[in-house]
Amino acid sequence: MLTDTGLKLGLFSANCSGGFAVTKIEERWSASWDDNERMAVLADEVGIDFLLPIARWIGYGGETNFHGGVLETITWAAGLLAKTKNITIFSTVHTAFNHPIVVAKQLATIDQLSHGRAGLNVVAGWNQPEYEIFGVDLPTEHDDRYALAQEWFDLIERIWSEDEPFDHQGRFFQGKHIYGNPKPFAGRMPILNAGSSGQGREFGARNADYVFTNVFGPDDGAGVVEKLTSHAREAYGRKFGVFTPSHVVCRPTRGEAEDFLRYYAEENADWSAVDNLMRLQNLHAKSFTPEMLATYRSRFAAGHGSVPLYGTPDDVADELERYYRAGFSGLTLAFVDYVSELEYFAQEVLPRLERKGVRKPR
Repeated sequence: MLTDTGLKLGLFSANCSGGFAVTKIEERWSASWDDNERMAVLADEVGIDFLLPIARWIGYGGETNFHGGVLETITWAAGLLAKTKNITIFSTVHTAFNHPIVVAKQLATIDQLSHGRAGLNVVAGWNQPEYEIFGVDLPTEHDDRYALAQEWFDLIERIWSEDEPFDHQGRFFQGKHIYGNPKPFAGRMPILNAGSSGQGREFGARNADYVFTNVFGPDDGAGVVEKLTSHAREAYGRKFGVFTPSHVVCRPTRGEAEDFLRYYAEENADWSAVDNLMRLQNLHAKSFTPEMLATYRSRFAAGHGSVPLYGTPDDVADELERYYRAGFSGLTLAFVDYVSELEYFAQEVLPRLERKGVRKPR
């Protein structure tokens, strides 16, 4: 995951019912274990670089209760790592709901299981109804969420790096005789942080190998990449890559792609779930700017607000090249059907990216 293979591509949100599409169509993604296993084996075979899950504990309502059914991310990763050979699989972990000593042990175990193919996506949390499930107060100050996340992550890194027991007396966590064995397979695993707020991007600059952030498109994204990478270099002497999420509708003709987009994301969108999702994002998260939220209702229906990749294989490959030239290290991909549509994407788009020099042949 940390080697240079060109533009990295991963699948996002396949562990969640509906995936990234807030739609009522019958053929929407079920997120069953069997479908996830088929998806992971196929992604491994065709050369997708990584899988990234969403950690959710409550759905968004509407007719479909979008994301009401979600496979827990660490056990999901463990099962899929055992079924695959090459792909990196991240676990997405909320710092407020998971004790760092337990998480350090869990992730080191699955990293040993897979001989170094596990990864950690750190999430500071934002969704107030989920905090209520756990009986935990959502910190009103965004800075406090990341102060907790920083102490949480520092404690995990110390467990992974130190061989002797130690005591920890922090603001959020305390413990005596803390010790972790086994360690991650190679000492440390790839770290991703999905943050678009100022605090989230600061956390990523300090700690992550990859920062996962939302943008309008490749044009404004180029400035975001430059700002993030230059700050990490100047403030922390660190280098990392920047990812952004996308959703894909790729068909032999542009008309077919537009017809399918209209079918699932306009005519059959679960608008109640879309509005609930956007309302919660606006109240408690800073992943999207107010300008984005004002114009993104259709994007949320089609792909949770992520950047669109629509059209023919040439269209999609050309757009991915624009993100690569803008400085992005990778994108996550989401499909309405993560199996049949990935098969077509792998057959038609991946070879085009290799011919463009955007990705190295596997």
